[in-house]
Amino acid sequence: MRVSIPILVAAGMMLFIPTTRGENIAKPEITDLKFGSITVNGKFFKKDVVIENGVCRKRKKGPSKPQRAKYGHTPLTSLEKIPWDCKTLVIGIGMHGKLPVVKKFKNEARRRNVKLIMRKTPAAVKYYLKNYGPDVNAIFHTTC
Repeated sequence: MRVSIPILVAAGMMLFIPTTRGENIAKPEITDLKFGSITVNGKFFKKDVVIENGVCRKRKKGPSKPQRAKYGHTPLTSLEKIPWDCKTLVIGIGMHGKLPVVKKFKNEARRRNVKLIMRKTPAAVKYYLKNYGPDVNAIFHTTC
């Protein structure tokens, strides 16, 4: 699979360079993980994040919000934009391990042959950095 990697942002335009997934993508630098925030590659996020092929973005949990009442917290569901293009998906389930991951999500991972690693977020970040490679993506929940 080919992906595009941003290489220059100028005058409101972003240029991309195509590459093979994982090729020449440096391991993300994850620093300053605290309850409610994380810094990835020098960019501060006060939200959950998704790291796909080394590129970080905010987790957009809107599609999962209708299930919030059922779980008492917005769960992780396959209705969101999930970085399935990997062999291993590391999920940080929160600082206290409270992020619900619904059964349909786990079943979808199994169907796609994606190994799920679910740990409290600090341990998940350590696992992700130790095992980083072209076939490892991550979702990190930064609160509870």
